[in-house]
Amino acid sequence: MSAQPEEAPAPPGPAAAAQLLAQIRTDRRAATWGPAFERDWAKALEDSRHTYSLTPLHDVVRTWQMRLAAAPAVDEYLDSGRDETGFLDLADVLGAQP
Repeated sequence: MSAQPEEAPAPPGPAAAAQLLAQIRTDRRAATWGPAFERDWAKALEDSRHTYSLTPLHDVVRTWQMRLAAAPAVDEYLDSGRDETGFLDLADVLGAQP
C-alpha cells in the first residue's frame, strides 16, 4: 500500500470572511456570534502578520462556516425538548484545555 498525501481543502475566496460576517449578522445569534467572529478574525490577522501565512485566516473562515452550517441542526435538537440534565459537561470530562 502506498502512502498518498491528503488533498488540502481549497482556500476560501477573498470575500469569504465578509460574506460570512454578513451571514452571521442575519442569524438570531448575531449579538454573541458577531463579536466572537470579529475577535477570532482579529487574532487570526495578527497571527498571519507574524507567520506570513494565510492559514489562520482560512481556519477561522472554515470554522465559522461549519458553525453556521450546523446551527439549524443544533436548534432543531434543542427545540425537540430533550432533557439533558443527566449528562456531564464535556469540559468537566476533558479538564481545562490550553
